[in-house]
Amino acid sequence: MEEELHVPWEDVFESIEPQPIAAGTIAQVHRAVLAGGDHVVVKVQRPSAEEEMGKDLALLQLFGQRARGRVGFEQIVDLPAIIDSLTESLQRELDFTQEAHNLERMREVLEPFSRLDVPRVYGDYSTHRLLVMEDVEGVPLLESEASAERNEAAIQLVESYYQQVLTAGFFHADPHPGNLMWWNDKIYMLDLGMVGEIDDPTRELLGFLLLAFWREDVAFLADVILMLAERHGSVQEEAFHAELGDLVQRYRHLALEQFRMGAMLQDLTELCVRHGIRMPASLALIGKALGQMQLAAASVDPGIDPFAVAGRFFTRRLTTNVRDMLGPHRLFYNAQKVRLRVNSLLASLEKLTGARPGFEPRVVFSGTERLENTIRRAARRLALSFVGTGAFLVCGLTASFGHVAPWVTALFGAVGGLFAAVFLIDLLH
Repeated sequence: MEEELHVPWEDVFESIEPQPIAAGTIAQVHRAVLAGGDHVVVKVQRPSAEEEMGKDLALLQLFGQRARGRVGFEQIVDLPAIIDSLTESLQRELDFTQEAHNLERMREVLEPFSRLDVPRVYGDYSTHRLLVMEDVEGVPLLESEASAERNEAAIQLVESYYQQVLTAGFFHADPHPGNLMWWNDKIYMLDLGMVGEIDDPTRELLGFLLLAFWREDVAFLADVILMLAERHGSVQEEAFHAELGDLVQRYRHLALEQFRMGAMLQDLTELCVRHGIRMPASLALIGKALGQMQLAAASVDPGIDPFAVAGRFFTRRLTTNVRDMLGPHRLFYNAQKVRLRVNSLLASLEKLTGARPGFEPRVVFSGTERLENTIRRAARRLALSFVGTGAFLVCGLTASFGHVAPWVTALFGAVGGLFAAVFLIDLLH
């Protein structure tokens, strides 16, 4: 600690408890009191942690290289990619400044959830190998007393993982019960050394996968799985749909206490293997995190329906997205994008038809002016219908929520009606 602080520890802390409250391979954690009187916990890295972790990761990398090209491994999952992902994650875990950044980022992700939080970081005393945080003086979540607040927090925990995985693309990858504390009627997430990040295309497809599962739409679910897959050959559609339908029926209507995310993902992976489909390596870490979270939430409130929570999450996200989309700045931006793309398309047509001078090979068509007008008209109508439909959608959603002011519903209804009228006039014209 003094190597990291560059001063005697007494200059920073009033006292430090010598007995650690937690200890692991990388670090151990002690309660302490700062010179100013704040109660904190201090996570300090073991002096040999980086060297020992490097040896273990080197062995894992060697195993991944030996597994490369082996049909038995490659059919199921890209094992070297999983090991690379794990290596990167563990190396980040050795840098406590990264964990401090993760805590602040997770606080922003959890902002909509009143029953969830993370400890505050004391940045002035935190370094590469030392992390000083607010002392969460509660009890482990599973040891806390049952209450309405705790049940509400369990539901928010499930919904927050949809938010983390599908919206933020940033999630706590190790939410085991020891990392979830109950304090001040909130669940506090501890130890954000291991987090996962997901790119936009994968996030979007995972959202569609959950929606298809929730609506029991087997055909759409099959399409999403094939889009998610890293590799697949010729798939027997009828047999694949039949097995997928059986899987949906087995898991869809289970309560959270009976539902096992890990078992469901394993069954889905085995089903895909039988049909020559290899799923992406990132799903392994997502499945691990969701499985741990689900076990903790089910222990608090066994009756939670995870897919009903997903439905509410998607409804709220749709409302937020449409509201943002209909903001004046976003409308102007989208209109400019449409205009630019239409102009680009027209310029390409002019070059192709010879209406614009240049040295490119030309094919001359007659009646190009009519074609250009048709494209402009189609773009205008698409924009009108897009905005009008969005306004009507928000109008319907806000009308169904009792806590939304009536003028908001009326405003979006009026906007939708205005754009619909302009659209109809344009059609008649």
